[in-house]
Amino acid sequence: MTQAIKRPFDVLSVREDFPILQQQVNGKPLVYMDNAATAQKPLAVIEAMNTYYREFNANVHRGAHSLSDRATGEFEAARDKVRAFVNAPSREDIIWVRGVTEAINLVAQSYARSTLQPGDEIIVSQLEHHANIVPWQIVAQQTGAQVRVIPITPDAELDMAAYQALLNEKTRIVAVNHASNAMGTVNPVKEMIRLAKSVGAVTLIDGAQGAPHLEIDVQDLDCDFYAISAHKAFGPTGIGALYGRKALLEAMPPYQSGGEMIERVSFSGTTFNVPPFKFEAGTPAIAEAIGFAAALDYLNQFDKAQLKAHEDSLLQLAAELAPTVPGLRPVGTAKNKVSVFSFLVDGLHPSDLGTLLDQQGIAVRTGHHCAQPLMDCLGVPGTTRASFAFYNTREEVEKLFAALQKITRLFI
Repeated sequence: MTQAIKRPFDVLSVREDFPILQQQVNGKPLVYMDNAATAQKPLAVIEAMNTYYREFNANVHRGAHSLSDRATGEFEAARDKVRAFVNAPSREDIIWVRGVTEAINLVAQSYARSTLQPGDEIIVSQLEHHANIVPWQIVAQQTGAQVRVIPITPDAELDMAAYQALLNEKTRIVAVNHASNAMGTVNPVKEMIRLAKSVGAVTLIDGAQGAPHLEIDVQDLDCDFYAISAHKAFGPTGIGALYGRKALLEAMPPYQSGGEMIERVSFSGTTFNVPPFKFEAGTPAIAEAIGFAAALDYLNQFDKAQLKAHEDSLLQLAAELAPTVPGLRPVGTAKNKVSVFSFLVDGLHPSDLGTLLDQQGIAVRTGHHCAQPLMDCLGVPGTTRASFAFYNTREEVEKLFAALQKITRLFI
């Protein structure tokens, strides 16, 4: 099969595809560096959702008219594109969810709650977002299981020796992120999955930060569940996808109930639909799924290695410029990272620093980044986080550090 010719990557050309980047904020050209929270959307995504609402707005699967047929076709085509994006074996392995948070809650309340016993153990890591901590705490309370935590090294990498020591015959679930939203650390998930399987544990990978930056192949990883959010990957908010291993999905009870997830309902009892529909109660996020597909089409134009190389160069430039700002301390210096640069500046609270940067048109994230246990471990109240996407430029990174130099001159 002839491989499609990829669009050459040119950052200035790419920026033209994102209307929001063309504006000014506080009288300065917008420098958007909050991509780990949510990425901006190319015009192709906006137009795809607009076309659905303008031309074939209808509910899916149950209609007997042309608009519904077209909506259903586009909606299920979007599922096929997500399947290809993560290289799942089958489209039936892809469940629509609102995002990674709902995906993890689904696995916790459907798979884990129905299988865990008192004394069983769930392993998470010190690097996790709250969405990959709290659902496991809740299901542990419900079942009598225990949550065990993989510690980190001073560089904010997982302590793999400690992880291996935690694994035992009681380990039932290992749930870790592919990449840390707060530190950018890329975890060795393939090796972690292999080790988990050696003790018979089921694995879930939080791919919220993996999807925008890394190649994802669930068959190569051999994970049992992998979750992604569209809005991190240049798609709309309110939609994501959960990959689940077929045998597990078939055995799991429904997470929510109502329309669509049933085969037959009577007052004497109900039989449930097959996966993925068993887990998709109610009218789905149709426009958002179509927008998600458009985002994946947009990303697939490019050689992903080229996008990552550009983002890595921005992260490297930030590391090189860090010493030019008095009192700046990078936080999280793992060797393998996605393009997240977290830091502190002595004498300035992260929230104050974020406000001062915003006055210069630079959007960053400050605080604990929904990772309070990690911040407690590091002994800091939070950080300032600049997270780069492929549409960011070297000039924007230089603007960030010029602004930080100006702020430290004025306030320290």
